[in-house]
Amino acid sequence: MNISVILAHPNRKSFNHAIAETVASTLNSNGHSVFFHDLYSEKFDPLLPFEEIPDNAPLPELIRKHCSEISTAHGIVIIHPNWWGQPPAILKGWIDRVIRPGIAYEFLEGDSGEGVPNGLLNAKTAIVFNTSNTPSQREQNIFSDPLETIWKNCIFGLCGITSFHRRMFNVIITSTKEERSKWLKQVKSDIEKYFGLKQ
Repeated sequence: MNISVILAHPNRKSFNHAIAETVASTLNSNGHSVFFHDLYSEKFDPLLPFEEIPDNAPLPELIRKHCSEISTAHGIVIIHPNWWGQPPAILKGWIDRVIRPGIAYEFLEGDSGEGVPNGLLNAKTAIVFNTSNTPSQREQNIFSDPLETIWKNCIFGLCGITSFHRRMFNVIITSTKEERSKWLKQVKSDIEKYFGLKQ
């Protein structure tokens, strides 16, 4: 299978990068092809120009490549920190420019855009790995875990993905080497559960 892996963290020594490395190596070991993008390393431009908004807009070559990969992927893995209950701006810009009409969703004939979109993504499974410095109980009780809503309902559910899994690792800032090692084993286990050995 072709699996798209998108990483959004500016520090190459971050735990997010360790997660991404574990994800990619596990997928490769299981015989899958990986479309891997480190958005910060690649200096992805998150700004959506007005000219790109229409469904049939001509797209820059890089955006066409991202769109082609995400539309043909059999699975998607997203890795990013929780910043203000949201993905980093560079990842939000990737969503704006790549998870676009005609690629990830469409409005049915006769619907001028006010209805419920029809999902177009080929992938049936998406996994999101997050890191946070907020304890889980506070995340739920005070903030209601906005990242769950964003990814599960507002993005992947809307785009036709029926199997969604998300795991949050916290509290990162006080975590020990032993905790991080245990967490990476959980990452490997999650990937093997949803994207096992290629048949």
